[in-house]
Amino acid sequence: MNEGPDEQLARRVKAELRKRMRGLRKTAPLAACQERSREIRERLASLEVVKDAQRVALFWPIEDKHEVDLRPLDTTLRGRGVQIAYPAIDPDTGVMTFRFASPDELEEAGFGFSEPPVSAPEADELDLVVVPALAVAPTGHRLGYGAGYYDRTLPRFRPPASAVVVAFEYQLLMEVPATPTDVACDYVVTDKRVLAVSVETAR
Repeated sequence: MNEGPDEQLARRVKAELRKRMRGLRKTAPLAACQERSREIRERLASLEVVKDAQRVALFWPIEDKHEVDLRPLDTTLRGRGVQIAYPAIDPDTGVMTFRFASPDELEEAGFGFSEPPVSAPEADELDLVVVPALAVAPTGHRLGYGAGYYDRTLPRFRPPASAVVVAFEYQLLMEVPATPTDVACDYVVTDKRVLAVSVETAR
């Protein structure tokens, strides 16, 4: 499928923004990232969609990339009896799935990623998906790493699943370039605020 001029421009702007946000993230002290992550976890745990969820997809942080650390939330949610799934990428097809697994079961998948083994049960339904981002806008549109895994996967679970993107406050921008294939999330949670995205924007 050929891209129009708007899509081509958005792709170029995304690439430049991705480079800039990666640079910013590298300069953030690890101690500050951990404190901000704690604040994000507290705000996330207070959301009704999180309290009501019984099947939740989280992501395991790539520490040297200074991502939001949700690991303690895994323990908290499991203590409530919540089933926790993590993303897994099929290296042959490039398709992302979510599989139910404990942290001890996660395996090194290259480039710092950890994912469930292929033997872990695949999630057919989820109540909540927590999504990482390099940058995010108040509209719920996010800038990922560029592979489009979440954009392709989220529609399979929504509805009924809600999608929550977590990011540090400095990653919250007034606008993030979006194309028709980019999927907006229902909530944005940073270390400073929670934003609920309108249904019209999120779909």
